[in-house]
Amino acid sequence: MSDNKKKRPAPLNVIWLYMIVISILVAAYTGKMGAIGTASFDSAKAAVTLALGLVGGMALWLGIMKVAEAAGLMTAISKAISPLMRWLFPEVPADHPAMHAMIMNMAANMLGLGSAATPMGLKAMAELDKLNPNKGTATNAMCLFLAINTSSVTLLPLGVITIRAAAGATSPGSIIIPGMMASACSTIAAVFMAKFLASRNKEAVLTGDALKSDEKIVNPIAETEKLPPSLFGKVVAWISILAFVAAIPYTIVKAGGMPATFLDGVISSSVWLIPILMGTLLMGGYLCGVSVYETVTAGAKEGFDTAVRIIPFLVAIFVAIGMLRASGALEIFTSFVGQYTSAVGMPAECVPHALLRPLSGVGAFGYMAEIVNNAPDSLASFVSSILQGSTDTTFYVLAVYFGSVSIRRTRHALAAGLTSDVVGITAAVIFANMFFGG
Repeated sequence: MSDNKKKRPAPLNVIWLYMIVISILVAAYTGKMGAIGTASFDSAKAAVTLALGLVGGMALWLGIMKVAEAAGLMTAISKAISPLMRWLFPEVPADHPAMHAMIMNMAANMLGLGSAATPMGLKAMAELDKLNPNKGTATNAMCLFLAINTSSVTLLPLGVITIRAAAGATSPGSIIIPGMMASACSTIAAVFMAKFLASRNKEAVLTGDALKSDEKIVNPIAETEKLPPSLFGKVVAWISILAFVAAIPYTIVKAGGMPATFLDGVISSSVWLIPILMGTLLMGGYLCGVSVYETVTAGAKEGFDTAVRIIPFLVAIFVAIGMLRASGALEIFTSFVGQYTSAVGMPAECVPHALLRPLSGVGAFGYMAEIVNNAPDSLASFVSSILQGSTDTTFYVLAVYFGSVSIRRTRHALAAGLTSDVVGITAAVIFANMFFGG
């Protein structure tokens, strides 16, 4: 009985297969066989293009992560929030690089810094895999980390707010509070489901506790020799920091004064977030004696290896999604379901967005933008805007993150992620109707 259970295919295998099969069946009846054939090739090409496009970002941010680790900055942050992280990930040592990378990934996601969050998330998966006693099978920590990522805990959905502002919405920032509430619900659901399923899974010890409790964690990056800058170097560094601080009032004066509203200030300052994060980590590393150039280039090498490893997984998931959309299956399903969702406060035009959100980040964002542009102050626009920030691309996240460390048996990660999606979408609809027009 146990042997058969172990040989049972992972849920993602079956789901991926039937996404292809359903696409072919629907296309046979809708006359779109040529379209799904073209979509399969186009999607495969898009997956490789995306993976190659990630190389630069991953190389840069993995290098910057190594600077932060070597300077001890991540250890300080870890200690500050250690009670929460220890409860979430008791099997991961508090001073392990995996903990550092997960913290940076979550922080970047909360601020909407997707370009920085993905490399940090891939770094976290690589470090978690080092604690994995059963290679190729996801540990409890991996499943929980992926579930939290798919829940898309977001404090400021700056991209969505910018789209609403550009479309002329009366109150672009009105989605912040209900969006945070919906995002919190999806995250709580993800954590609860991941913990619940992990507690019920007694098939093996997959907690990632590969280290003994009394064994000291040695981080080779943090242990490297540091060469503090000279007095002149420190003076120049602090002058640079003061010059940047002075640039803030200078920018405000140059722009003609403070922004009219707090929201305008948030939107206009969002472009500063990534440069500030990059500069802070690098300058902090330099002042702590880290050889920043050598450390960044050493970390960048990991980015290239990771990008190559995820290509097969990206191709597979992109082809399935592309064929499903091209066949018309999504359109048929939403036209049927939409007549029922409208009765519970979810406009029919939002149903395709809800289905696309776990599948394609670009597709979901584009669909949301189209709804907002067509009717920026409508209920559909409000629901879609909140929904965009309450969940994430579950299948994409699982394919990329697990693919980066060759995890083929995903255990309960998919179930936890899809539970988060359902709760997030439901919460988005409920809070959107509560706050709309309020």
